[in-house]
Amino acid sequence: MTTKVKTQTGVSDAVIEVKEVYKSFKTVKAVRGVSLNIKRGQFVAILGPNGAGKTTLVEMIEGIQKPDKGEIFVMGKMWRGNEDELHHIIGLCLQDTRFIDKLRVSETLKLFASFYGLGNRRVEEIIKLVGLVEKRKSYVVNLSGGQRQRLAIGIALINDPKIILLDEPTTGLDPNARREIWNILLGLKDLKQTSVVLTTHYMEEAEKLCDYIIIMDNGIILEEGLLEQLLEETKKEKFIEFTLEDPMAYCEVVNNNNELHLTWDAHSEKGSIRMKDLSKEIPLFFELLDKENIKIRNFEFRKKTLDDLFTSLTGRHLDE
Repeated sequence: MTTKVKTQTGVSDAVIEVKEVYKSFKTVKAVRGVSLNIKRGQFVAILGPNGAGKTTLVEMIEGIQKPDKGEIFVMGKMWRGNEDELHHIIGLCLQDTRFIDKLRVSETLKLFASFYGLGNRRVEEIIKLVGLVEKRKSYVVNLSGGQRQRLAIGIALINDPKIILLDEPTTGLDPNARREIWNILLGLKDLKQTSVVLTTHYMEEAEKLCDYIIIMDNGIILEEGLLEQLLEETKKEKFIEFTLEDPMAYCEVVNNNNELHLTWDAHSEKGSIRMKDLSKEIPLFFELLDKENIKIRNFEFRKKTLDDLFTSLTGRHLDE
């Protein structure tokens, strides 16, 4: 059963409502007319490259920034006049969390627990939840990057919040540390009690953790929806990746093609083709290779990804 939240404008099943919000910094239009609704228990990724407006949008939801125009409701209430109440139901994990280096892990969590009148029992629960049992007596200055970020997430969870806002929580972490963070968040997802808003430019992170995806670029929402809807097969596009014996030959492949939707990633030295009619386009591709005397090393079909969707919307990849 969906919980209805009574707002200052009526009744809604959204725990966060953003209505036509704008925010500029001097000449930079960071957020331009964004509206969105986030429901209880929903895991939402705001996906986009650096500079897309993700952090500014989340900071307005957090109450850190004020919109130039538009309205934001959290649990049906605006920030103004409701700061104390909303601070108690929101957990925050910012891009860069600074700690007191000479406090131990347990001492750091006790400090933040005291802000909410919580005791050692909650601190011990959090230490176990974020996998820092063996580091509970370690000074924060001696933690690895991944361990510090797990501590930051523990602080965000200390007050058992109804809403958690995570701004690029795994940026700069190695793959193992990133997966440790994912496992913590997936554990929360299983409880289906907390709404999570996650900003990221990692496509895999959005697909792994979130069911609802909001794709942003240049301060606007380009596309949004359930993950399976965004990647639905009804669009009838198939994706093929290929590598060449001589990666430098990609210029001939791209420059001498007028009919195929070809792209090339110089970093990975991989090409991709977006196809709608395989019976027509695959022969065209191999005819092109034969004409230019180019040898292919690998050729495989793959599933459509969020990066493919972003590329089709903007003409570039998420990490560019």
